[in-house]
Amino acid sequence: MKTLLRQNIYWVITLLCINLSLPLMATDTSGKLIVVSGIIKDNNNKQPLASANITVPGTNLGTVSNADGRFTIKIPAIYKDKMLEVSHVGYVNSRMPLSAARLSNLTIWLNLYSNSLNEIIIYPNNPRLLVEEVIRKISTNYSNLSNMLTAFYRETIQKRNNYIGISEAVIDIYKTPYDTRSIDKDRVEVLRGRRLLSQKRSDTLSVKLAGGPYLSIFMDLIKNKNLLLNVNDLMFYDFWMEEPVTIDNRMQLVIGFEPRFEADISLLKGKLFVDRDQLALSRAEFSLDMRNKNKAIETILVKKPIGLRFNLQEMSYVVTYNEIDGKSYLSYISNTIRFKCDWKRRLFSTGYKINTEMVITDRNDDNVKPIARKDAFGSRDVFYDNVDNYWDENFWVDYNIIEPTESLENAATRLKKRTDTSTK
Repeated sequence: MKTLLRQNIYWVITLLCINLSLPLMATDTSGKLIVVSGIIKDNNNKQPLASANITVPGTNLGTVSNADGRFTIKIPAIYKDKMLEVSHVGYVNSRMPLSAARLSNLTIWLNLYSNSLNEIIIYPNNPRLLVEEVIRKISTNYSNLSNMLTAFYRETIQKRNNYIGISEAVIDIYKTPYDTRSIDKDRVEVLRGRRLLSQKRSDTLSVKLAGGPYLSIFMDLIKNKNLLLNVNDLMFYDFWMEEPVTIDNRMQLVIGFEPRFEADISLLKGKLFVDRDQLALSRAEFSLDMRNKNKAIETILVKKPIGLRFNLQEMSYVVTYNEIDGKSYLSYISNTIRFKCDWKRRLFSTGYKINTEMVITDRNDDNVKPIARKDAFGSRDVFYDNVDNYWDENFWVDYNIIEPTESLENAATRLKKRTDTSTK
């Protein structure tokens, strides 16, 4: 079991010195666009809603709101007669026509789903059997065609509360049919990217995350049967039912899970959100079990300088799927890693945080061709070292991205100034 898990749960933090990057060719962009922007808020407490889904029903276009609740989505003008839809876990969906007179600086209010869920839902007696049924119905609920997904990926590194690295890219993800439950032939390719890194001498020992955009392949719980959803591995977990919620106006059964016993290597714990009618996984929130920190560290740490002590504090994930025309597709992945590092004989340690986010912005399943192995981003590649250091306000043109938060924009401005000064 230890060998199997080490092959599949390695996320791999490496502590390396800065390397040179490789330039990428820019994607050609053209065509008329409808640009919709604004902020999404809870209509009850008036607070911004992060990670809300913004989609155009009947298309494969989409994005998510940032931590400040803000979003921008760019839509080809051929869809001007369609609707924009906003959804969030536990809220009623909101729609507005793309033909509306005003489409910028919007405030979109979402209302909590008010039905009494406990009166509607009949709890299954055996949540593990429910998980087994989700696995059994994968070939029905998920695509049996090869798909090419276009996505936006962002990776940030913070030292204490200060950003020391920002890198982001548009990527293509080739997915083989889901009924294979294999990721061996899935590929990801970086199309266009940019990066910034702190030029302070004290930050030159940089934290880097190996795998980066490969998360779009590895963390696909439905496709990667060796991660969690394998009937033979369910014996290692305890399952229980929690309060149901709504996603996209559909009832979701919520199943909690955690390791049944301490294994040779750290397992996962969290929640699975299962569509009550289709029995398809809609969302998963989970983290690395931290009861034995030494084993957790062995799971993820690949390389560090001699004399550096590493203390893992958190490794958590959110993975979501969207239903389109009766089939569910990968939609969004986020990852947070928190840890502390200190050198021997030093009194204080330094806290680091790595955040990654990936949102699917488009999808095509019409005779798609695989990504060539020579162009593919590897599971052990360091993303930061594979994008160029070009950074300007118009870099993304008509690509759909996750809008940067105000704090991230300010950090990018400061890092860019330091970079410009150091190159003069």
